[in-house]
Amino acid sequence: MIKTSISVLAAAGFVATTFGTTAPAVAQDVDFAGKRIEWVIPYGTGGGSNRWARFYVPWLQKALPGNPTVAVKNMPGASSTKGTNYFARRGTKDGLSILGTSGSTQFPFLLGDRRVKYNYADWEVILATPVGGVVYVNKSLGVKSAADMKKLQKAKLKFGSQGPTSLDLVPLLAFDILGLNVKPVFGMKGRGPSRLAFERGEVRIDYQTTPAFLKRVTPLVKKGIAVPIMTWGTLDDAGKLVRDPTFPNLPHVGEVYKMMHGKAPKGPAWTAWKAFMAAGFPAQKMIFVKKGTPKNIVAAWRATAAKAVAMPGFEAAKNKKLGKYPQAVGKKAQVLKKVATNVPPAAKKWVLDWLKSRYNKVP
Repeated sequence: MIKTSISVLAAAGFVATTFGTTAPAVAQDVDFAGKRIEWVIPYGTGGGSNRWARFYVPWLQKALPGNPTVAVKNMPGASSTKGTNYFARRGTKDGLSILGTSGSTQFPFLLGDRRVKYNYADWEVILATPVGGVVYVNKSLGVKSAADMKKLQKAKLKFGSQGPTSLDLVPLLAFDILGLNVKPVFGMKGRGPSRLAFERGEVRIDYQTTPAFLKRVTPLVKKGIAVPIMTWGTLDDAGKLVRDPTFPNLPHVGEVYKMMHGKAPKGPAWTAWKAFMAAGFPAQKMIFVKKGTPKNIVAAWRATAAKAVAMPGFEAAKNKKLGKYPQAVGKKAQVLKKVATNVPPAAKKWVLDWLKSRYNKVP
């Protein structure tokens, strides 16, 4: 059921090789000197997408022709569809307007959410960033590691969520598969507010994508407030779920299932989870310009992305801020865009049925 996504991942050399950074053909007559580039991020300031964008701003400014100012415009709301619809409606085709998306932008599109007024086919991808996710719990639950996960089956847990058709579909379905009693509190405007709810003690289980976890949750772990228990993992070239390279000491959700139930996960729910995890995380964050932007400007942006990720110091800074994931530019970014914006029909149908039965939610 997920062979299409996995074969595309293999073609991209998703895990086994480093994404190529060969620049596209040299862009001619492009100079952004003195210009201001607006980067729409359809999330608030406290989550991983904002941290990812803020990390990239100085590198892009150095690499862009003419060294323009790149200004992030945060536009949270409606599971990221508000800001994304704004870009689809108001974004320009002169290279001075770019969009940063995340899995919570992709999933409403994939599931046919009625709030979506955008189409990924209308955009040219510039860069794609794989991202992981870490689940952690409050120390009050008495769980010290994934080995204690069976204790959570008896707990009633709240989870702050943007909505079941956002990227939060991945944790919500994982919690169900593991047999946890988790009640989502919908309406969060990003993962940042969800983390703040955890810090206030309003919820006792949460997950954050890698950039936000490294920056915002690691201090809570050091204080003994948060206990990381698992990651979503990542997929190797054969489509096998393996450990997240940024958190090699944490088991992935498949390993945790086996710890809890004594057998490996399988069945339609697990197959659907893997399909949406593949769509949501290998290219979880992407930079776009609109189709119709002049070819030399698109080429300039793609050359900029390749130049930025090859700059001295970028790799070490990226590993610290974003995690140990290779960044995709050029053709590999285009391959990963395809992965992120397509799921097998059978997996989509299963998830739509699950959303209806579990949350009475019709996208």
